[in-house]
Amino acid sequence: MKFKYLLIINFLIFSPFLIVQAEVKDTTTAVTPLKHRFTLGGYGEAIAQRMFYSDNVARYMYPESNKDATHGRFDLPHVVVYMAYDFGKGWKFSSEIEFEHGGSGSTFEIEKEETGEYETEIEKGGEVVLEQFWIEKTFSDEANLRIGHIIVPIGLTNQYHLPTDFFSALRPEEETAILPCTWHQTGISFWGKTKHWRYEAQFLSGLDAERFSNAGWIKEGAISPYEFEIANSYAGALRVDNYSVPGLRIGLSGYYGYSAQNSLKWERYKNQNVKGAVSIGALDAVYNDYNLLARGNVIYGHLVNSYAISMINKKLPSASPSPRTDVASDVLSYYVEAGYDLFSFFPKFRNKQEKLYVYGHYGFYDSMYKTDKRIAAKDWTKKTIISGGINYYPLKEIVVKAEYSFRKFSALYNNEPTFSLGIAYAGLFK
Repeated sequence: MKFKYLLIINFLIFSPFLIVQAEVKDTTTAVTPLKHRFTLGGYGEAIAQRMFYSDNVARYMYPESNKDATHGRFDLPHVVVYMAYDFGKGWKFSSEIEFEHGGSGSTFEIEKEETGEYETEIEKGGEVVLEQFWIEKTFSDEANLRIGHIIVPIGLTNQYHLPTDFFSALRPEEETAILPCTWHQTGISFWGKTKHWRYEAQFLSGLDAERFSNAGWIKEGAISPYEFEIANSYAGALRVDNYSVPGLRIGLSGYYGYSAQNSLKWERYKNQNVKGAVSIGALDAVYNDYNLLARGNVIYGHLVNSYAISMINKKLPSASPSPRTDVASDVLSYYVEAGYDLFSFFPKFRNKQEKLYVYGHYGFYDSMYKTDKRIAAKDWTKKTIISGGINYYPLKEIVVKAEYSFRKFSALYNNEPTFSLGIAYAGLFK
């Protein structure tokens, strides 16, 4: 009898704890799948550079000022926090917040192309940029609808812009000098993939012709200095990638849209019947097999009404965010780079998945490749880029870079050598 009462007393005392334990266990089981729905990651890079040439703003107007000079820089070009959440039933959210050059707020810059004036650079309140913010509905592998602030996948670097996706210490200059990079705009994207293909079609607001320049062509046209993107006219982008050959990816991308009326003072273009159609075509490829990693990219761009846009922009008031320079009708850019993993010769490193690429890079770009006959082209816009160095990967997500590069100009100008050291990461934390 005593034993029976003892069992009852024990049951009454400990049953609440048993119930709580059961409830905690059930709750944990229910929450666990939710943890896998949240993804946290990012990438970042730190760079130290020594430039063996002058940073004089007049060095292209007076080439002799570029001789026997040197300067250096430390920088944090891009630090990005990536967050995504899978709501289930095919719905997903994703965002990227980018800190450029380690700062925020407005910054002072010296305008290099013309008079060397100080100017305030403001990019949506500073250099903290919402690079991506979209919601996606997946119907199948072949059909996905993405709406929000998205990456425009024109060229190689815009589609593959992580610091582990290129050899150079900084993103390849041949692309970043003439195109927005990373090019991001608000719009709609429809994409899908099969075994050997990936495709994407986008509907976007057009670029802002008021922001075009002689040194950067349309580079600043996607960056609105206002609290919103002006969308008086529209544009479309298309990209197709093929993976049929093992180790090889070939991509073809294109863009077309009007640019002249996407500014606050759009009437000045409309009154002259200027539409400013922008056409861009790009072909890129990446080969990664047999310890060889090679990349290549070609871009050609054309701007209609380049003379009219140049004349209108040059008459804008000084308070305008426009560079107020001539703009080319056509641009050309290309580069190739290849690296070989030396650690592949040593089983000790190969088994640890460490890699040491020794690479070379050759490219060319001209932001004024062709101009209207009434616009004089600038010789300093023709730049050949030659570089080489090493990329050491202690882990897949981390790379240490050392690079020697130089810009080669025509005989009128001095070449611009640079030595760079960098370290970068790209990966998912959760």
